[in-house]
Amino acid sequence: MRCIVITGGTDVFAAGADLQEMAEQGAVEMLRNSSHPYWQAIARCPTPVIAAVNGFALGGGCELAMHADIIVAGESARFGQPEVRVGIMPGAGGTQRLTRVLGKYKAMQMLLTGRPIDATEAARLGLVSEVVPDPEVLSTALAMAAEIAAMPPLAVQQIKEVVLAGQDASLDSALMLERKAFQLLFDSHDQKEGMCAFIEKRRPRYEGC
Repeated sequence: MRCIVITGGTDVFAAGADLQEMAEQGAVEMLRNSSHPYWQAIARCPTPVIAAVNGFALGGGCELAMHADIIVAGESARFGQPEVRVGIMPGAGGTQRLTRVLGKYKAMQMLLTGRPIDATEAARLGLVSEVVPDPEVLSTALAMAAEIAAMPPLAVQQIKEVVLAGQDASLDSALMLERKAFQLLFDSHDQKEGMCAFIEKRRPRYEGC
């Protein structure tokens, strides 16, 4: 598998947790029922992940979308972290991922008011990769997934690994990671195939080795 697309319904991507289920739970119950390992499976996935978002991506739904590497949103999509309005706060990375994407001041506005933003503003702020008409969201995401899947798999994996590892490192450390990954790829068959194909003006045949 070379690329993954996560999507929901045509009107709602994911509207967050079931409040009726959570309303009477205590801290120990929340600890026992923690979904953290499931979120980590997405966050640590070495394969590129695209979120195809139609409609509402609120609370956990917004956090789920932010676990992806690329977000394709429909024109009617709405992104928000409304947890403060029911007496809690984001618990699956919302306070951290939103701040890293939007910066402190816009993230604080969204987190402290619970107000959502539309797809156009999300794209302007860098939260969304691309906005398309609602009926084209999934097809656009799948076409992008096919484009990524046709790339050399080792290079794709190294790009994702270095971007994610480097974003929380110092610039010097991140640049060192990039250099090492860049050099490592010159031991791959796909590097030789890709460059030879370019020189020979033909389509490359990548094998992931």
